[in-house]
Amino acid sequence: MTRPTRNPIMDLPEVGITPVKDVDATVPVVGSKSYTNRFLTIAGLASEPTVLRHALHSQDTLLLAEALRSFGHVDVEADAGDETFSVIPNGRPMRAPDTDIDMGNAGTPIRFLITMSALAEGRTVLTGNKRMRERPMGHLLEALRALGVEARSTEGNGSPPIEIGGGTLRGGFARIDGTVSSQFTSSLLISSAGTELGLELVVDGDPVSKPYIDMTIAAMAAAGVPLWRSGYERYAVPGAARYRGGDITVEPDASGMSYFLAAAAITGGRVTIPGINSDSVQGDVGLVTAFADMGCSTSSDPTGTTLTGGPLTGIDIDMSNMPDVAPTLAVVSAYARGTTHITGIGNLRVKECDRIDAVSTELRKMGVSVDTTEDTMTVHGGGEPQGAVIDTYDDHRIAMAFAVAGLRTPGVIIRDPACVTKSFPDFWDRFESLRGGR
Repeated sequence: MTRPTRNPIMDLPEVGITPVKDVDATVPVVGSKSYTNRFLTIAGLASEPTVLRHALHSQDTLLLAEALRSFGHVDVEADAGDETFSVIPNGRPMRAPDTDIDMGNAGTPIRFLITMSALAEGRTVLTGNKRMRERPMGHLLEALRALGVEARSTEGNGSPPIEIGGGTLRGGFARIDGTVSSQFTSSLLISSAGTELGLELVVDGDPVSKPYIDMTIAAMAAAGVPLWRSGYERYAVPGAARYRGGDITVEPDASGMSYFLAAAAITGGRVTIPGINSDSVQGDVGLVTAFADMGCSTSSDPTGTTLTGGPLTGIDIDMSNMPDVAPTLAVVSAYARGTTHITGIGNLRVKECDRIDAVSTELRKMGVSVDTTEDTMTVHGGGEPQGAVIDTYDDHRIAMAFAVAGLRTPGVIIRDPACVTKSFPDFWDRFESLRGGR
């Protein structure tokens, strides 16, 4: 198949959103970014070829695929038209590349690669853009050093550039602070498979984003490496375990579906997302329940999930297990009667941007009252938001969440619409499908 045609919107500095009176659509969404990243990393450690189907081809996943190629031990073929990645071991040793690996602002991939680099011969340097060079990695580096790995931030601030001395990961016992990012835990678990000693890992504190750890464990098991766990506090990966290859289909992205369900919620319309339901391990499917609590009607069966909008009322909600969709809920809350109080989202301050600050700033531009603390956001609904020019902070989730507001509110303009390439390159095509050809 040929590569999908680039939407002209992606070449514009900003795009105005035209409101729609009714929404009634079935919208297939892209493959899960989180699962694609996990399965790509695992495939890079497998001794057999792996084909990922319905895989997400986005900025993050393509950067990860290129990073895997740079170690020289696997060939990676990416076919956006077929939505596949093929990862094929080539018999060469895994060696650190001669040049730095630039991961842009791809947070999950760079954290997965930090541990993976300890398996490669030589010294690997992982870096990224300005925002990435501010993002925390220190807890992961401490855990790796406890495992005998030379791991340091070259600037001494716990952030990239990160230098890893390879060939030193044998496994053993480590502790990790779980309160900043679940990606640290996932990174250690994934790359410990195949080490001589395996891994015994203790997670300190109440881990954030627990469903992402569940996704990691499910992906590892699907690739032939089950592990022992005790809740979210202790894990054990067997020594000398090996990932198998094979044919893996990636389920639809729960974060990606959130914007289309939100469109139904605020317009009173109906949207069906095929291929994903409440049985998914992805934590972001919990947003469906949140929308139901606000007054929407929902149904879920093996074929997919449907949401029909209704009169919305504010709720109190802990979103620690689904922080990526907190911006979506916050935008919908602006159209709800009463107050919505969102807690457990402190780690949004260390994402692609400070999402608590970004969401609250842009909602205030629309005339919506928002209160924030270090880890909460309170949206005062009841009025009718006003049109505004929305800054997106080079953050895909800000752009997509506020695009939804434009389906109801005239005058919403989204700056830098191309930033959606990070997770959802054809978002604007699927967003237009909500209009049903009108």
